[in-house]
Amino acid sequence: MAEHTRSSTTIEATPAAIMAVIADFAAYPVWTGEVKEIEVLAEGDGGRAEQVRLLLDAGAIKDEHVLAYTWDGDRKVSWTLVKSQMLKSLDGSYTLAQAGGRTEVTYQLAVDVKIPMLGMIKRKAEKVIIDRALAGLKKRVEELAV
Repeated sequence: MAEHTRSSTTIEATPAAIMAVIADFAAYPVWTGEVKEIEVLAEGDGGRAEQVRLLLDAGAIKDEHVLAYTWDGDRKVSWTLVKSQMLKSLDGSYTLAQAGGRTEVTYQLAVDVKIPMLGMIKRKAEKVIIDRALAGLKKRVEELAV
């Protein structure tokens, strides 16, 4: 990923518990906010999604795109854009590092839109997306752990 935005949070759970939430695409509309509809288009040998269609509605921004996912056990998941109406590219990843009973989750994202946009504004939008996603993921994992 060339220019990207990155942020981390610590979650009181194992990498396996966190990755189970990340891999549960059917539940994304429950905890992500912007994802309104999701469809797994292809699954890999391990049963995790390899290609997913997402319908997003973030107020002024509505888009449907398809992402291709690559899984590295419970350590990392990466995705890249296959097709979209509004985006030229979208590359992201969650990297999980266990420390005792806690796990540091790092979300990295690089987005390029089809309409011209200042890099500073794009990075700010990426930061908002990352912060919301990490907060939603943390809340979801901790709710399921109770």
